[in-house]
Amino acid sequence: MSLNNSSNIFLDSVPSNTNRFQVNVINENHESSAAANDNTDPPHYEETSFGDEAQKRLRISFRPGNQECYDNFFQSGETAKTDASFHAYDSHTNTYYLQTFGHNTMDAVPKIEYYRNTGSISGPKVNRPSLLEIHEQLAKNVAVTPSSADRVANGDGIPGDEQAENKEDNQAGVVKFGWVKGVLVRCMLNIWGVMLFIRLSWIVGEAGIGLGVLIILLSTMVTSITGLSTSAIATNGFVRGGGAYYLISRSLGPEFGGSIGLIFAFANAVAVAMYVVGFAETVVDLLKESDSMMVDPTNDIRIIGSITVVILLGISVAGMEWEAKAQVILLVILLIAIANFFIGTVIPSNNEKKSRGFFNYQASIFAENFGPHFTKGEGFFSVFAIFFPAATGILAGANISGDLEDPQDAIPRGTMLAIFITTVVYLGVAICVGACVVRDATGNMNDTIISGMNCNGSAACGLGYDFSRCRHEPCQYGLMNNFQVMSMVSGFGPLITAGIFSATLSSALASLVSAPKVFQALCKDNIYKALQFFAKGYGKNNEPLRGYILTFLIAMAFILIAELNTIAPIISNFFLASYALINFSCFHASYAKSPGWRPAYGIYNMWVSLFGAVLCCAVMFVINWWAAVITYVIEFFLYVYVTYKKPDVNWGSSTQALSYVSALDNALELTTVEDHVKNFRPQCIVLTGGPMTRPALLDITHAFTKNSGLCICCEVFVGPRKLCVKEMNGGMAKKQAWLIKNKIKAFYAAVAADCFRDGVRSLLQASGLGRMKPNTLVIGYKKNWRKAPLTETENYVGIIHDAFDFEIGVVIVRISQGFDISQVLQVQEELERLEQERLALEATIKDNECEEESGGIRGLFKKAGKLNITKTTPKKDGSINTIQSMHVGEFNQKLVEASTQFKKKQEKGTIDVWWLFDDGGLTLLIPYILTLRKKWKDCKLRIYVGGKINRIEEEKIAMASLLSKFRIKFADIHIIGDINIKPNKESWKVFEEMIEPYRLHESCKDLTTAEKLKRETPWKITDAELEAVKEKSYRQVRLNELLQEHSRAANLIVLSLPVARKGSISDLLYMAWLEILTKNLPPVLLVRGNHKNVLTFYS
Repeated sequence: MSLNNSSNIFLDSVPSNTNRFQVNVINENHESSAAANDNTDPPHYEETSFGDEAQKRLRISFRPGNQECYDNFFQSGETAKTDASFHAYDSHTNTYYLQTFGHNTMDAVPKIEYYRNTGSISGPKVNRPSLLEIHEQLAKNVAVTPSSADRVANGDGIPGDEQAENKEDNQAGVVKFGWVKGVLVRCMLNIWGVMLFIRLSWIVGEAGIGLGVLIILLSTMVTSITGLSTSAIATNGFVRGGGAYYLISRSLGPEFGGSIGLIFAFANAVAVAMYVVGFAETVVDLLKESDSMMVDPTNDIRIIGSITVVILLGISVAGMEWEAKAQVILLVILLIAIANFFIGTVIPSNNEKKSRGFFNYQASIFAENFGPHFTKGEGFFSVFAIFFPAATGILAGANISGDLEDPQDAIPRGTMLAIFITTVVYLGVAICVGACVVRDATGNMNDTIISGMNCNGSAACGLGYDFSRCRHEPCQYGLMNNFQVMSMVSGFGPLITAGIFSATLSSALASLVSAPKVFQALCKDNIYKALQFFAKGYGKNNEPLRGYILTFLIAMAFILIAELNTIAPIISNFFLASYALINFSCFHASYAKSPGWRPAYGIYNMWVSLFGAVLCCAVMFVINWWAAVITYVIEFFLYVYVTYKKPDVNWGSSTQALSYVSALDNALELTTVEDHVKNFRPQCIVLTGGPMTRPALLDITHAFTKNSGLCICCEVFVGPRKLCVKEMNGGMAKKQAWLIKNKIKAFYAAVAADCFRDGVRSLLQASGLGRMKPNTLVIGYKKNWRKAPLTETENYVGIIHDAFDFEIGVVIVRISQGFDISQVLQVQEELERLEQERLALEATIKDNECEEESGGIRGLFKKAGKLNITKTTPKKDGSINTIQSMHVGEFNQKLVEASTQFKKKQEKGTIDVWWLFDDGGLTLLIPYILTLRKKWKDCKLRIYVGGKINRIEEEKIAMASLLSKFRIKFADIHIIGDINIKPNKESWKVFEEMIEPYRLHESCKDLTTAEKLKRETPWKITDAELEAVKEKSYRQVRLNELLQEHSRAANLIVLSLPVARKGSISDLLYMAWLEILTKNLPPVLLVRGNHKNVLTFYS
């Protein structure tokens, strides 16, 4: 059938505002196909339209005359049907399909809504059509409504207009900042601290212009590298609130993020106190000059600081918009103060300023100040340590990432530009002040040059002033002595004071906002459960009011009681630790080579980021070595705490990616090395089904594979493939999670197959990776083989044959009660459900009792309702009791206890190893590994081997020698010389009665009848077969007698598994051997290795 889509037969019902793609409703009636074929033009499809109006309604095209059908299709959201009763998804009648790219499909085009996280604040998450929906046959009689049509066509669960409307409602009233106000302004204000006005001149005096510029550039290098790393991480996906904590935790995981997030938030809280005290000290100095002290300097600082913090808290709590306005005002004041300084450098100096060392720009002063002149106790690194905190503050914008319109664009642009602008200003101020002001000055206008005096190359002397006495006695002015040089140089001194106020208050305000935001993000992730209280936000902007109060209290405490001079280096180191981890995060994410690491900001290098991390760590020790040690100790403690608590989060960190890469590299490296017997370890496939249904089988296997070998819990789903695959896929994650929850170091694997044996055969061949492939199959003993369908028994024995064919060892585990507790689990689940219903019912009754006081007719009805509910209560309780009593036998308490027997510490006793046949040593290795485990360490090995009666001592000595060479400790060795004698009649009679229902007895019948029976029941045990293997049958029965005699009291028996030769031993006879061999014994492990050495005595 051809479809004619030429433009002359299509009309656009909506000519404008096209959606991302067209959807055509096309009549595919077979009766109209001839008419369509009359048009011989080649079919062409409308061009897919990608426009900005992606959320608009569908653009529908239809054939002439079909508008009525279209109207019926989308009318009132009802199922689309016409008078002919066609259905949108019915392929057998008049069919109308939604067309995407010109052909029938439910496939949806790529759309951002599919990739959002659940609960995303940027919009709703929408589920795309599942692979099952696309892959399976299209279901008939599916109602199509306008919204479902949108979903099929747009790949959206919410109609475009409604979605846009919802988004607008959600965003109404929320304040979001652009890159200038949100990042640039904040970073500039935080970087330009009080250091710019009162310490930079002293740094130039000590280090000189040359080294001063080097100190600034070195500090900038650290912050620039960190800025590049921050930009890379911030552009590698959507950034939520939390700043440095969010960036680090999503890159390195909750362990690093949780540890650094807490100290980073605390550092910002204490920084509020530091900046406020800096402001208060400046105010107190002004009060001293005007002789207006309130109490004394210390208490005045406390009073002014407390009032300031309260005012700043009020601005912050008022909302981010008010705080942003305050920051802009402070920035304007700061810029005016800086401009005031530069203007002052070109205003001609007067005599008073000259006596204080300011001579405007002079080449001689520049030359004199270019080199260093360190005073006693100072050096390059000590001066660097004092300046570096002035370069920090680059994360001020990132810390409010949740309040930015586009964090991915704003953080890189604003942060890097702020670093550039502030560095230029720092360099400009350093060079200018170094070229204008001499290092030492007396401030005495009478210290002028006397004629004929030798200047000795002094710049001040050449300019007419004699400051030579500053060499012998302290002076109060000049770069080295006066912290108010910038006020003196500036055109209007009070503006510099205003700049100091602006710098301190803006930094304090930024820290007061940053600390609660970071802390809130940390608490929301619930890494520290005790801090969950502070996760709550208020208002449209989700303001962390509780965090504001906590930050306020911390700041007040440090203003009132703390020694800020002592705490300041620790705070600086906290910030540097954050920078180091951000750089390391960028390096680690790049090094892990995860496909998910695709930062839009490409100007970074992994090795430069690593260098930046090392540089930050080095700077920490340069600033203050003991503060660095304290920082590392606190961070290590928090890291260990978070690691121990193991928060239930998965952020796709680079740590996970690197773990995968390391595991892959190690697996590949293993393939290059040949296996060696010294490195052999049991690597087991355990046929547990669901791991929770046969816990004892898993426990005993885990006992000898934990921390040493591979363990894969396997399940085979048998039945209709579609149902099996659905059930299998639905339970994979749950069952692996059960293993993790129960601390079982094992993997879960499942296959869907037509029969159980085929599934196990697939697992035996395909499980594992490289050298980490299973070499041992562990199965539970089939206790019900006599009652089970014959095919099940054939499959069971066939699995053992298949394992031997693949040269895989076999371990069969038998315990008296069996392994499968699935029925117990079902009953327990039912009881839990009923208990929940009972509690819900009681809660309903209690609510009705509380409301009964309403009175009147309404109260009467409530009372009646209450009485009706109460009548049903005994019925519910009775049903629970009935189920409990009904299932007491079914429960089988012994079965429940048996399922946990290998979880418990084993009592002092023995593990009896009946090493009857040499299988390469697996029969001996498994019990030896068990004795190394904590639960089995009180069990000693007793070794039983077959031998000749007349050589018992010699063979005992030979076995002891072999075991000592293997370095395997044992408690005793027993040589069994009477294995091959006939069992007693009672035991043999039990065996004969066991196999009697399965015998053919062909010798008692004529030849024709015997042949007929063989054809009809080939699975039965023939007399010829039984006679041929009579000696082996005797041996199995006799071994059980010996086991009853010697090992009845053992904690565990490990016994060589007899091998049934294919084609010679029937399945039922083999099962009879296993049954009689292990009957009425403690837990038994029947073991048969693949006859390749797993033990060696060579070094």
